[in-house]
Amino acid sequence: MILRIFCISVFLTSFLHAASDRPNVVLIMADDLGMEALGCYGGTSYQTPHLDRLAAEGVRFDDAHAVPLCTPTRVALMTGKYNFRNWLAFGILDPEAKTFGHWFSDAGYKTCISGKWQLRSYNPPDYMPEWRNRGMRAEDSGFDEYFLWHTEHTEDKSSRYPDPRIQSNGTYVKDTKGKYGPDLYVDYINDFMKRNSEEPFFVYYPMALTHGPFNPTPDSDDWLNGNRFESNPDKYFGDMVEYMDKLIGRIDAKLGELGIRENTILIFYGDNGTPREVTSKMRDGRVILGGKGLNNRRGTHVPLIVNWPGSQAGGRVVSDLVDTTDFVPTLLEAASIPLPQNEIFDGRSFLPQVKGKKGNPRDWVFIHHDPLPGHNKIGRSLSRWIQDKQYQLFDETGHHHFFDFTTDPELLHPIDLRNASDEIKAAHAKLKRAMATMDND
Repeated sequence: MILRIFCISVFLTSFLHAASDRPNVVLIMADDLGMEALGCYGGTSYQTPHLDRLAAEGVRFDDAHAVPLCTPTRVALMTGKYNFRNWLAFGILDPEAKTFGHWFSDAGYKTCISGKWQLRSYNPPDYMPEWRNRGMRAEDSGFDEYFLWHTEHTEDKSSRYPDPRIQSNGTYVKDTKGKYGPDLYVDYINDFMKRNSEEPFFVYYPMALTHGPFNPTPDSDDWLNGNRFESNPDKYFGDMVEYMDKLIGRIDAKLGELGIRENTILIFYGDNGTPREVTSKMRDGRVILGGKGLNNRRGTHVPLIVNWPGSQAGGRVVSDLVDTTDFVPTLLEAASIPLPQNEIFDGRSFLPQVKGKKGNPRDWVFIHHDPLPGHNKIGRSLSRWIQDKQYQLFDETGHHHFFDFTTDPELLHPIDLRNASDEIKAAHAKLKRAMATMDND
């Protein structure tokens, strides 16, 4: 009996030690923020000291990409699958899908999502009403706790910034008058981390910032002047970027205050390019017009910063390609959670690169951009392409269009392969073979 008790005690001690060694994970995704908005990527229009420091101390990926609009990116990010596998409609997440919330919860992590949901019932009553009440409910997404804007019908969402309408674990928050939504989302995250600091946790923060409307922040002069709902990108987008950075600093500081920063992997990513109303300046003299929704690098090239003091080889820039489907295998590997065997995953882990190893970098990224069906998406259409470090191959209605985006960044002049060099023809053939694998899937 004594031996049995001793063995059980040793087992429990080992289990608890293993559990405590599992890192906390905080995944932050900005809404409508291209890489040109951050100082660490060469941007000069806005001050982003917290993200710049996290990049300098951690690992900055300089060739990360997303789908050009938010829902396609969010669906791929949460499920680890290209959108052709589980796409239903814009603003909709398949209610039968499994998300990283489910997998982290099943592995014993405490889980929380706070910020923007917008994955259910996107269409207003008079537009394709058959898609109302069709998406995933926040309470079914695998997270123990949620604190979210836009969880139900789109006409009921109200403001995401001043006086927000927020649902917290099934109940609408009543005391948001005069408050700023992004402050509340971070307040909830910091309280969740405090309450669960003794156990491994996974926090997913899909930010409301920096998506329009371009309202004042609490740091804007007009916040106190009664103009909180004025929308003006020229006046307020910079304030929104800087407030976003300030909020990330608050989360980072809370992790330090709780004594758990060392073993917390903090990731910052963007869901698509900057709004097209916005122009940003770069240190090298370039002026970049926001490319949200566009099928070029202005629409897909987003920041990716990873900071994990306990396990990173920090102070580095990694030039490997990364796409949205890579996050699920990366996060699960970091948490020592095996990839579920009954699921198809399209990404590959970039965790080795975070740790300073070569890893298994991609030769190309694939983007399946389908904004349809969806309200206000008239005129858009399905686009699919593969790109490497220089070339972009589109597959549109059976026709392939091939571009060199290093010389033609706006993709205005398809390459005439009849007169192309052998090197260009070989690059085209490589991407065409890769596209064929997607067609077969």
